[in-house]
Amino acid sequence: MFLDETIIEVISGKGGEGLCSFRREACVPNGGPDGGDGGKGGSVFFQVNEQYSTLLDMGNNRKYKAENGVKGGTSKCSGKYAEDLFVGVPAGTLVKDEEGRILADLTEPGQKWLAAQGGRGGMGNQHFASPRNQAPRKTIPPQLGERKILHLELKLMADVGLVGFPNAGKSSLVNKISSARPKIGDYPFTTLEPILGIVQMGARSFVIADIPGLIEGAAEGKGLGHQFLKHIERTHTLLFVIDGFEDDAYKKYVKLCKELAAFHPALAEKQRVIAVNKADIGVEKAVKDFKKHKLDVLVVSAVTGQGCKELVIALTNKLPALHQKGWH
Repeated sequence: MFLDETIIEVISGKGGEGLCSFRREACVPNGGPDGGDGGKGGSVFFQVNEQYSTLLDMGNNRKYKAENGVKGGTSKCSGKYAEDLFVGVPAGTLVKDEEGRILADLTEPGQKWLAAQGGRGGMGNQHFASPRNQAPRKTIPPQLGERKILHLELKLMADVGLVGFPNAGKSSLVNKISSARPKIGDYPFTTLEPILGIVQMGARSFVIADIPGLIEGAAEGKGLGHQFLKHIERTHTLLFVIDGFEDDAYKKYVKLCKELAAFHPALAEKQRVIAVNKADIGVEKAVKDFKKHKLDVLVVSAVTGQGCKELVIALTNKLPALHQKGWH
């Protein structure tokens, strides 16, 4: 199961109470105020966990509460600070408030963000002694913790995102060139959730995301359009997988481009590779149509593996970071 949206509640800890007390010793008849300060309440942080791939990895908990600070002690001893609470989230998590405003975009391994600040501890009466008032009973109350309702939204972090209409053969192609093992079937919307795969190219590798098949009107939210299209936003390169056996293969490509541009204009500017699939049953007409419009395509077969090596090389060349950073 893939979970890419959820709502949670976070509550930071209240500060500990400041103490009102006086020094009481046999040899000190007029002991002054010695009430200690309360400890700070625990804060709630979100932190990217590299082991998490979906929000489902966070478990079923929808309420995260940090501990309260400890009350101040006698002899001017401060109360213990409560430990901060760290909540693991997958890379690519957007945090929004109840009005939909983006508060944080967590993309880097180990990245932390303060979700709720712990309350300040109260002040003990030790601070309020004066020549006129040598036995103050005044304390300052602690600060309450913060309570927030937060919306978490996951956008997959992948180098290459596959786009295509249902039954174009995307899942089969991912299965052929990567470590992913998606469910495959000869019916629309076999892929109901995004799937990540690792493609190995020599000593290097990159992440490829099989995005569920789009339909016309996806940018307007038809079908599961918005839920699927948002995962394409973070990808570096788009791989268009076109069913080359269909008569209107080129028109299908044009429709895909329009859907992406309608959802977000920046998607139309991304680097792309076009793969005409199903070479094993004949794609000559489709290839001719693409060439007529001066578009370069790679002819592949997810069944036989024809053209898959060339496809991986083409995708690798579109990802200069692989060479600059030496990813592996």
